[in-house]
Amino acid sequence: MRIAILAEDDYEDLELWYPYYRLKEAGHEAVVIGPKRKSSYLSKHGYEVKVDISAEDANTDELDGVIIPGGFAPDRLRRTTAVNELVRRIFNEGKLVAAICHGPSVLVSANVLKRRKATCFMSIKDDVMNAGARYKDEPVVVDGNLITSRTPADLPDFMRAVLSTLN
Repeated sequence: MRIAILAEDDYEDLELWYPYYRLKEAGHEAVVIGPKRKSSYLSKHGYEVKVDISAEDANTDELDGVIIPGGFAPDRLRRTTAVNELVRRIFNEGKLVAAICHGPSVLVSANVLKRRKATCFMSIKDDVMNAGARYKDEPVVVDGNLITSRTPADLPDFMRAVLSTLN
């Protein structure tokens, strides 16, 4: 399977790299997608991630899902039309859409949360609920092709759910 991981400056290190290597470990291809044609982005702690393709150049026919890490990056990602369209298309195609921490703010802007169960970092709980989601304060919430988690501490549960969905 080929899974996109979204990246933008100030991404949460663990929430990008943990899924990246777990996907590879499980035999999947992890594709880093940025909002623009830029070669790399820096994490909150200064770690660089190289981008494979931009959101506007990404083709959902070549992707089996998307993971949206948290940090401050989602606030930037959600401002890009191509990112929101990519996430919405993957979601509407019934493919995996997984977001952790502040990642669900992209789901708010992509308009995919109505009548879905979801969780997130506590500071965006109201945004997620106002977007129509039924909020649950749990380490991981799975609702069909949508998987959400709250914090880096939830990464083991998050990735177990992601990998279970892909297999």
